[in-house]
Amino acid sequence: MNLIPSIYHMNRSVIKIILLSAGLFSLSIKTYALAALPQTEPVADTLKLNIKDAENRLLQNNLQFLAQKYNVNIAEAQVITAKLFPNPDFSFTNGIHATQVANAASQQSATLSQLIQTAGKRNNSIQLAKIGVTQSKYQLFDLLRTLRYTLRTDFYSIYYQQQSAKVYQEEINSLAKTLEVFKQQYAAGNIAQKEVLRIQSQLYSLQGEYSNLLTSIDTTASEFKLLIRANPDQPVAPVIDIDSDQQKLTSVPYQQLIDSANVNRYDLRLAKSQVDYNNINLKLQKSMAVPDFSLSVNYDKLGSYGNNFIGAGIEFNLPFFNRNQGGIKQARLAISQSQLQLQSQTDAVQSQLSTYYRLAQRQEQLSNSIDPSFDKNFTRLIKGVFDNYQKRNISLLEFLDFYDSYKNTTLQINNLKQAKMASLEQLNYVTGTPFFNNK
Repeated sequence: MNLIPSIYHMNRSVIKIILLSAGLFSLSIKTYALAALPQTEPVADTLKLNIKDAENRLLQNNLQFLAQKYNVNIAEAQVITAKLFPNPDFSFTNGIHATQVANAASQQSATLSQLIQTAGKRNNSIQLAKIGVTQSKYQLFDLLRTLRYTLRTDFYSIYYQQQSAKVYQEEINSLAKTLEVFKQQYAAGNIAQKEVLRIQSQLYSLQGEYSNLLTSIDTTASEFKLLIRANPDQPVAPVIDIDSDQQKLTSVPYQQLIDSANVNRYDLRLAKSQVDYNNINLKLQKSMAVPDFSLSVNYDKLGSYGNNFIGAGIEFNLPFFNRNQGGIKQARLAISQSQLQLQSQTDAVQSQLSTYYRLAQRQEQLSNSIDPSFDKNFTRLIKGVFDNYQKRNISLLEFLDFYDSYKNTTLQINNLKQAKMASLEQLNYVTGTPFFNNK
């Protein structure tokens, strides 16, 4: 049966509906093509920034990072304290009353003493304090690594979700306009109610999905803006300039990733420094078993040995019972514990790197499987589908199903691109080095 001639026998009002719908559909396709371009017109008061701008704002404004910096200053102050020598002690006695003495106030005595630390206690304490400064810096850099990972994953998540939101906006706008026309024609008795209800149902479904997507965008954007301390009410629009050559996983050899993780993972370096800390602490605990001594000089104006007596003395405890046996044992156990923790941390880093590398390989393969000309071909194909619907070669349900598949496929492509970027960010995080996604 030849369907094309049958169009001429259709109601003229129905033909007008179809032609108007075709115009609306064509307009939505053109709108989507413009929205898919990398650069779009900025929304009023929208914060537009690339990944470098976002990281700079993180370093300058993030309160958690700025507060952690004070721990480094605190640790440096502890080094100053460790370098200080003990203060000398001074005591003075003036007579008040004594029997058989006419003027007890004339009796005076004074003592000056200085504690002398032995067995390298002071040097060991200084070394521990310096290691404390190093550990505070490692903790600061590891916090920055975590904050950057959160910032960058939020950045790319917002970008690709916003791209998906544009698809919903275009479909919703197109269907809303088509629905209004169909309602008018239904009221005039030119089309069946089921066609109106089917479009209305599709529109409600899209609006629900769109609302859920906006909620997800708002949640991620809220965390992102908190990281950089942006205005909570200000919309953000990440700007991405993706260079496909720099996004290739194979551009960085796997061994280089391993080497970088061993050097630039500050949590791993923190675990190594803890072993050093415990080794120095063992030396300190052993030195605590050696008693310190105190040297003193005293003066007695009316002493029992004669007037204006001057004497010198030394004082120290006898290590018969307490030789710091418990502290030494604890220090040895702490060394063994920290060595196991270091090995555990090293194994965890290698395991994470292996897992995330395989994940990145899979995501890159999926991303590479996307035909670059898909958008153009699919847009042309869906226009052909609409032409067939106009000629009544397919039903309204078939047309809407294909229209829906266009949305789903486009969203899936955005999800694949986002997953690829996220997998590369995981490699940046696990290696402690920004190898990927630097534009």
